[in-house]
Amino acid sequence: MENYFNMELLAVSRNESFARSAVAAFAVELSPTIEQLNDIKTAVSEAVTNCIVHAYDKSKPGVIYIKAAISGRSVQIEIADNGTGIEDVDAAMQPFFTTKPEQERSGMGFTIMKTFMDELEVFSDRTGTRVLMKKYLGGKEA
Repeated sequence: MENYFNMELLAVSRNESFARSAVAAFAVELSPTIEQLNDIKTAVSEAVTNCIVHAYDKSKPGVIYIKAAISGRSVQIEIADNGTGIEDVDAAMQPFFTTKPEQERSGMGFTIMKTFMDELEVFSDRTGTRVLMKKYLGGKEA
């Protein structure tokens, strides 16, 4: 690991754009293309939005934890919460799966993250969820 940062944000929608901008700004150190920056922003936006919409009871917002690290030509990003967790991660990873159909959620969050990042892992239990993503900037390392 050559560089990293940690950040905590209140799980409210107005913080989503800040989170994606902060992670993208951090990745600029690796001279990514505009397309790669947009990929990172999109994936972070989806992960943060999942925390906001699904993790916490709306009566009191929780906290979103964001870690990013640079190693070689890659950026690793972790988005985590201490919310309710995902009951069935495998089901949640399927396109169009949503637990909030009444809110007209598309169920494409994890599919979008998988599409825009090179690696994606999701860990969840009753104490929260961790989404780990990696983007290679300039080709995969050996």
